[in-house]
Amino acid sequence: MGDILATEADLLGMIKEYLKFEEFEETVHSFDKECKSKGKLVSKPQGSTLRDSKTRVIQNDLLSSFEDGDHKVFFELWTDNIPSEVKDTDAEAQSLEFYLHIHFTIYPLRRHPGRHDRAEFEERISHFKQYLETRGAALSQTSEFLPYYALPFVPNPTVHPSFKDLFQDSWIPHLKDKLEQFLSVTLKPSSSPRLLNLYVSFIMLLQLQLVESDRRIASYVRRFNKMQADYHNLIGITAELVDSLEATVSGKMISPEYLQSVCVRLFSSQMRQSVVQSTDFTRPGTASSMLRASIAPQRPKEVPMLPSLDYEKLKKDLVEGSDRLKSLLLQALRWRLTRSLPGEQRDTVLQAYISNDLLERYSTKEETVLHLMRSKNEIVRQYMARLINAFASLAEGRVYLSQIPILLKLLTEALRQEEKDSLTRENVLVALQKLSLRRSQQTAMISDNLIGWLVDELQDSDCLTDYTLEYSAALLMNLCLRTKGKRKCAENAKHVLKVLTDLLGHENHEIRPYVNGALYSILCIPSVRQEAKEMSVEEILRCYSKEENPDLNRQIEFIIKQLNSEGPESDDEEEEDDNDEDLMETDLDKEEVLQPQPRELSGESLLTTEYLGIMTNMAKVKRKSTPLPQPSVDEPLQRPVTPSSHRNLNAEHKALPGKEATSSESRRDKDSGHYGDYIPAFASQPKIPRTPDTASSQNSAQRGRGPALAPQFSQSEPQQSSRPASASSHLIDPFGTYSSQIICYKM
Repeated sequence: MGDILATEADLLGMIKEYLKFEEFEETVHSFDKECKSKGKLVSKPQGSTLRDSKTRVIQNDLLSSFEDGDHKVFFELWTDNIPSEVKDTDAEAQSLEFYLHIHFTIYPLRRHPGRHDRAEFEERISHFKQYLETRGAALSQTSEFLPYYALPFVPNPTVHPSFKDLFQDSWIPHLKDKLEQFLSVTLKPSSSPRLLNLYVSFIMLLQLQLVESDRRIASYVRRFNKMQADYHNLIGITAELVDSLEATVSGKMISPEYLQSVCVRLFSSQMRQSVVQSTDFTRPGTASSMLRASIAPQRPKEVPMLPSLDYEKLKKDLVEGSDRLKSLLLQALRWRLTRSLPGEQRDTVLQAYISNDLLERYSTKEETVLHLMRSKNEIVRQYMARLINAFASLAEGRVYLSQIPILLKLLTEALRQEEKDSLTRENVLVALQKLSLRRSQQTAMISDNLIGWLVDELQDSDCLTDYTLEYSAALLMNLCLRTKGKRKCAENAKHVLKVLTDLLGHENHEIRPYVNGALYSILCIPSVRQEAKEMSVEEILRCYSKEENPDLNRQIEFIIKQLNSEGPESDDEEEEDDNDEDLMETDLDKEEVLQPQPRELSGESLLTTEYLGIMTNMAKVKRKSTPLPQPSVDEPLQRPVTPSSHRNLNAEHKALPGKEATSSESRRDKDSGHYGDYIPAFASQPKIPRTPDTASSQNSAQRGRGPALAPQFSQSEPQQSSRPASASSHLIDPFGTYSSQIICYKM
């Protein structure tokens, strides 16, 4: 009975708290009177007295600092306690803030008009100038405030007719009254009533359940459609088998080839095509064993969702916290992306980052999270670049990044200023390369003369790491595919052609597809073709075609054909974005220079301990990628790519029926366990490569300091004696590169 009474008193207390919060004064009076008459206990709202007391203290401190002319204390309290949405959008708040800045600026002149306070006045004038150039700039078009923009340039405002009102005795009391009224309305308790919180939480829970129900319905519909398609397939196969049994009764034999073709159709929707084609179904028991294995019950895997975060607190600490805290937070946020499970878990993390505007795309603040790229601390810059690179590794992340106007400026600025061997510069370069899959970003990079910078960088290729060389070449090719990029190259055609033809002889053969693609693209410009003929580029190309690499030779023949063509330049402006693949690399987390100290929180523990939020992870259905047209394996690349996706496509080509697989590939086919999920999408239309795959070749040459993002070489590629060799058999891919690894991806 006691528990019931306590619960009832608590519920009545919540009702009263809500009525008081909404200022239903008469209703509260009636409610108290009726509860008292019925002998009902009403619990007191928890924490309300403390909140009210804290609010009064803040209000008193603001008014005291206003009267004392202490602008530093005042605006520190103002920034911390006035909500951003009020300061940034409310016209009354912006007007009041403007006049408050004037009050604190002229305070020394009002207090002591003598010359001994002139130094303090000059200091405050400089603060006022800074305000006018930042937050106050938006009011410069308003006639009410326009005269005050001349205040910093008037030698003696006390005698100037435009500012005589500021020095009237009534001006300060009037401004103080406006400040008190504003604070009484704005500085309400930050915590909502418990009843309202319960209601909001319940509604959000129902919304989450609705999203989960929709997800399950979509999953069930997909399963049903697959079962229906399998059923129709089985009906057709069953009818053929019945016909075959009838034929055997009549004495007709069934050929092994017929049995093989039936089994291939039977298993084509469950296994990789290359595995189905290579399986000997004529061996007794093979087909029946695989059928029984296919219906064995499997335990479904539940993918846990990561806890929600308080993104407003996160963004505040990223801008205002210490350098170490900033670095730890950037590292933890990146780990959330790179270490989450591919699929729904990672998609939910990314969507939470985007929907909560982690990089402050829509912020009007002077300093945002992205400005950490200009931090004086090298680790902060590096970890900011790594996080941007992680965003750029995901298709939806690239869409989000491309909507941030200042991003490319910050990245290209870092690219030109950072040391050549710094991890910050490498991550910036890789992020730019991935962003170059989007046309809007290509246009901006070309306008910023990134092509000229890349050509100059590639001119001294021996000083570049293999990783930087590969991504620089791939980025240059992507920009050269655009008409604007080709014309930019034509402005200094001799220099560009010299650099590209020199790169054909580089020992790193991984860059050849990108060099070939760039050459093929720019040679559609008549002036470039003429310059190439004068430089005897055709003879240089034929020197490389003598190598025993038929795929490279065919690409060179296409380039020579382009060189000798007579038509006008082609136009690419109708092409669409190539932006539908996720390209996450394990190298994003390599060589962590930041290590937690004893008992120091880091990673996920830091996020979930200090920044736990409520319902900020709202799942969003990921858009389906649209397969792009497949290029001929003999031609130079003619669509934007990056090294990892290029290697992925090479692996797909080698896995097609009719291609010989290495022993290591066959072994992987047996162990991968991804047959059913991969082949249906692949069999219809292979995807175009997009970004670099560093996981496909783990034996790259290491820099002296052990690069976090070291370029990766195929194990079977022709290498210098100092590089590790491989005993595995060689596979030549259709783009002129070597690879002995076939990578299977779960789509």
